[in-house]
Amino acid sequence: MKEGDLILAALPQADGQFKNRPVLILRVLPRYRDLLVCGISTQLHQQVVGFDEIITIRDKDFAATGLIQNSLIRLSFLSLVPRRRVIGTIGSVTTERHYRLLTTLSAYLLSAIP
Repeated sequence: MKEGDLILAALPQADGQFKNRPVLILRVLPRYRDLLVCGISTQLHQQVVGFDEIITIRDKDFAATGLIQNSLIRLSFLSLVPRRRVIGTIGSVTTERHYRLLTTLSAYLLSAIP
């Protein structure tokens, strides 16, 4: 399990229950090695244009993701996942896509600094 992998993880829902969801590992955080992840959704209409990224069955790295339909990589849905909540790895994105997502997120975070 490494950065750029898509995993299935138990995420807390609004009702306090946990639901198994696909997520992308953005970074492995220091010391406890918790995972900074972003959600994956088939609800393409939720896209924040210029921030979230759609991956389609026509993309060269789609087959390697383990996804079964066009999906939205939601940088606007971040979560911290302890390793004990990981069910397993389902695939991965290319290094280029992973880097582009990190760059987009970093640029957004840095733009908030006066």
